[in-house]
Amino acid sequence: MKHMKMTRRVIMAAAAATLSFGAIAKADGHQVVDSIHFLIPGGAGGGWDGTARGTGEALTKSGLVGQASYENMSGGGGGKAIGYLIENAQSNHGTLMVNSTPIVIRSLTGVFPQNFRDLTLVAGTIGDYAAVVVGKDSPINSMGDFIAAYQSNPNDTAVGGGSVPGGLDHLVAAMVMKAAGEDPIGVKYIPYDAGGEAMAALLSGEITALSTGFSEAIDLANAGEVKIIGITAPERVDSYPDAPTMIEQGIDTEFVNWRGFFAAPDLPADTLAMYQDAIAKMYDTPEWEEVRSRNGWVNIYNNGDDFLTFLEGQEKEIGDLMKELGFL
Repeated sequence: MKHMKMTRRVIMAAAAATLSFGAIAKADGHQVVDSIHFLIPGGAGGGWDGTARGTGEALTKSGLVGQASYENMSGGGGGKAIGYLIENAQSNHGTLMVNSTPIVIRSLTGVFPQNFRDLTLVAGTIGDYAAVVVGKDSPINSMGDFIAAYQSNPNDTAVGGGSVPGGLDHLVAAMVMKAAGEDPIGVKYIPYDAGGEAMAALLSGEITALSTGFSEAIDLANAGEVKIIGITAPERVDSYPDAPTMIEQGIDTEFVNWRGFFAAPDLPADTLAMYQDAIAKMYDTPEWEEVRSRNGWVNIYNNGDDFLTFLEGQEKEIGDLMKELGFL
């Protein structure tokens, strides 16, 4: 079972075309791009950093890209890197910036003034579904059990997460509860700075459940610390087939924290086509599969117009929910 939306309308630039800013299409059809500079809007070791470096590793080791370089530019919730790419567009046609769902959330809340429409959309590449987990010794074994516990005592049935109120983990919990027919505003959400603190709260009973990313939930479940009671994927995922979906439990909600790549505004169409071609070809390489499986990522590929449609749909869904919760 593959969770890859392979809408690969791959546009090949002329085989011999040579572009400025480091992109070169080789006539042998193998190396597609000479070099890519990855701009990372956060610090080393985070999800954006891992995505950029893992993608660069797969592209270069597979020979699709000649060389990759990386630049971490933290600040402004990702806004510093976005502003830099826009303000220096002409000199950054050889740069791809990684981003994810927070570009939607933070532009909605005004953390930074730009949004994804101010950039060139290259491709959404991977996803991490959301998960709800409970402690391994919890009497709760399903979303039905959790909803029943919440209905009997809402104040003692708190959900924890690793993001601030109004952040991703909170929004996912609210989305799930709304789809289950409950008032999303009534959900008691407790934020924690780190996964270790959230796990301690789960084990102590301070929270009943934890809203987190599916890849993190898999790590916790494999360590024997939690039970995964629901995930926001459309169907069960091969990397942890025991995790039931929300949908199969009667809760009609799907959500994916995508990660993908953007380029500077006004990127030449032929340069954009080669970046998209290199990324599309990457999925079929063993080098990518090694990186993907090592990180527990799910392949979700959207390029160009499909990526825009996906982002606009997520913007509306998240925006409507944030208004309902009073964050907008």
